Amino acid sequence: QVQLVESGGGLVQAGGSLRLSCAASGRTFSESFIGWFRQAPGKEREFVAAISWTGASTYYADSVKGRFTISRDNAKNTVALQMNSLKPEDTAVYYCANRRRGYADYVLGYDYWGQGTQVTVSS
Repeated sequence: QVQLVESGGGLVQAGGSLRLSCAASGRTFSESFIGWFRQAPGKEREFVAAISWTGASTYYADSVKGRFTISRDNAKNTVALQMNSLKPEDTAVYYCANRRRGYADYVLGYDYWGQGTQVTVSS
């Protein structure tokens, strides 16, 4: 089993940056895909980015490509999401999630979830 805890959210002005972190416990963390999702009020949870267990492969939603960067440090059991050039439409609760199989960009494809961290981008 894997437990995930997100941190790093906050309030930032449009054009600013935030760095989210996902800390994991559980011995299988280094063998798993990690994904970031977000959910804005009144909207469905959507895929943001994912990274393979080696870190060699990364995937992004079109809406964040070129602005967000996902990375991982298996020695520290952490995955980071660097968010630059933030826009008001990036406002959401951000979640990290874990899966043991290959890449997936849908909610039901992930087995374990964190509690989320709020990101608010003001215009």
